[in-house]
Amino acid sequence: MSPVDAKWDESQPIYRQLRDRVVAMMLEGVLKEGEALPSVRQVATEYRLNPLTVLKAYQQLADEGLVEKRRGLGMFVAPGAGGALMKDERARFLEQEWPRVHATIQRLGLSVEELLNREQSGPATPPLPTRSGGESSVTSPPTQAK
Repeated sequence: MSPVDAKWDESQPIYRQLRDRVVAMMLEGVLKEGEALPSVRQVATEYRLNPLTVLKAYQQLADEGLVEKRRGLGMFVAPGAGGALMKDERARFLEQEWPRVHATIQRLGLSVEELLNREQSGPATPPLPTRSGGESSVTSPPTQAK
């Protein structure tokens, strides 16, 4: 999927969805600690978003301590962000999502073998544009070897 064709869910604000995409990219290792996030202008252009929407998503990440602002340089993934995110996302998954998933597994009578042998389909996180010498490029999450 190209960034311009990005689909936004009507159930929550776009800035929150963009924030969640950046978080997913951090968890997947696409954005590593110390790396620069794509510029607000670049993301806004490639996703056809208002720059204030992108800025709001980035500001939320900064407020959560996941990215840091460097004057004149942009936003960077904060040291320790990956570990903190993993801890928080695991807790959130187990508290909020796992009960529903577990109930569905039980209801469908799926076995552990069926679940573990199921092939995975492509990356779950749409890519964000990356910084490059004036040109726009897209960073895709790493694909898993099968």
